[in-house]
Amino acid sequence: MTMSKPASANAASVFGRDFLASIVVFLVALPLCMGISIASGLPPTTGIITGIIGGIVVATISGQPMQVSGPAAGLTVLVYMLVQEHGAAMLGTIVLFAGLLQMLAGYLKLGQWFRAVSPAVIHGMLAGIGVLIFASQFHVMFDGKPIGSGAQNLIGIPNAFLDAIRSGDGRQTAGLVGLLTIVTIAGWSAYSPKSMKLVPAPLVGVIVAVIAAKLLGLESIKFVDVPSNIWEWSLQMYPTPEKLMSIFEPNMIIGAVSIALIASAETLLCATAVDQMHTGPRTKYDKELFAQGVGNLICGVLCVLPMTGVIVRSSANVAAGAQTRWSAILHGIWLLLLVVFFPAVLKLIPLSALAAVLVYTGYKLAYPKILPTLRSFGWAEVGIYVITVVTIVLTNLLDGVLVGLGLSLLKLVYAFSHLEITTQEGPDKRVDVHLRGSATLVRLPMLASALEGLKPGAQVHVHIEDLDYIDHACIDLLSNWDRQHGLSGGSLSIEWDALKNKYQQRSGNALERAAAKESAAGANAVA
Repeated sequence: MTMSKPASANAASVFGRDFLASIVVFLVALPLCMGISIASGLPPTTGIITGIIGGIVVATISGQPMQVSGPAAGLTVLVYMLVQEHGAAMLGTIVLFAGLLQMLAGYLKLGQWFRAVSPAVIHGMLAGIGVLIFASQFHVMFDGKPIGSGAQNLIGIPNAFLDAIRSGDGRQTAGLVGLLTIVTIAGWSAYSPKSMKLVPAPLVGVIVAVIAAKLLGLESIKFVDVPSNIWEWSLQMYPTPEKLMSIFEPNMIIGAVSIALIASAETLLCATAVDQMHTGPRTKYDKELFAQGVGNLICGVLCVLPMTGVIVRSSANVAAGAQTRWSAILHGIWLLLLVVFFPAVLKLIPLSALAAVLVYTGYKLAYPKILPTLRSFGWAEVGIYVITVVTIVLTNLLDGVLVGLGLSLLKLVYAFSHLEITTQEGPDKRVDVHLRGSATLVRLPMLASALEGLKPGAQVHVHIEDLDYIDHACIDLLSNWDRQHGLSGGSLSIEWDALKNKYQQRSGNALERAAAKESAAGANAVA
């Protein structure tokens, strides 16, 4: 007879795993929260506060217990643009209304619809963001400032590098600290022992930079500036009634909608990937969307960075053995305790080290490793990806995403309206008709014209194995034409089984696995 463990012992074991996982997630989140804040043009504490809200508030009510929320690289470029256009004081109003839109979408059960975005657009968006982050933070890594647009930052990289070398002052030293950080991150990611893999590479890179700056007495470089009171920013910038009324301005509305759409898409893409990583509860998309809205509503009130579900922190959470939502909640508590009781620790971090973390992150996002997968779905997907990336870099994030979505819709229209019909005459009045593409109502006149052009009394064999889809209207046309053609002594033969088997193959587990792989691959690119 075996004795089962008491419920209290099981609960203690689960909490112990969550406790250890929360430490790992905290260590992963800390450098990213600060780095994304600085890249967005805001104080480092704004990202930490967003991480605190994502942990303590959003994790408590989220629809995916294993997902960790906080500031994400995917919104960095958009937030920076909004801050430059409207000022930091207005960011809270925009984020607040973005949160309200997310809450409304969750209440209306629109969560699943946010997932209906072409993978080519998602990957293109992430790659474009990666290029913009890399280009802007490269200048910050040399203790400089971004030049302007994404294209200007990208083109200005060689001059920034040469100027830093020629100057021989603190900029050169800051660049060396940044390079040391990147080398440490890459080396730790590739060569760290398996037993140490849970220690996040960005944290190791920042720690090495802090030690180097301290030992070498590097006083000429810039360090993170943390206020003594982390709530000072929120007390100065919170949305007043006057600021709230400005949301009705067209540019403010566009900003709120943009944040709501992009944050929701990133969050639910991340949640889909997290579902593939563990065997626990599946994501409740509408609940998760509503929880993100609550989080961004609070972030707006405090005028800090908007949040999304973040794959780097979420995957670290699962890999560290988290069992419940308590790991994500505790990571928010650790962030709060750090900035309240030990803010001086953050002041030891070189600014160039945080910029280097984002330069490396931008490179990982921009690297086109997804191209072979997209190519397997056709060159059109590759084209949408490339055009989305280029448009984002040359214009802005919203325009790039809209262009990508527009191209995806055009591709869909083409796919459901493109039909190729070829005929081949054989002996004994045999005529083979090959259909390729989609036989839909849009192409019904074309199909009818081809059938009516056949000779009376012909023995017609229609081949549909190359069809992607055939609708009821075209099936009805074939049936009616068959009856009329039979009166002339002809016949019509269609290999319906070929189409049926093809649909069965496409709708099986293989397609489901491919879709899951696509979602996981896309979300793994999000930092």
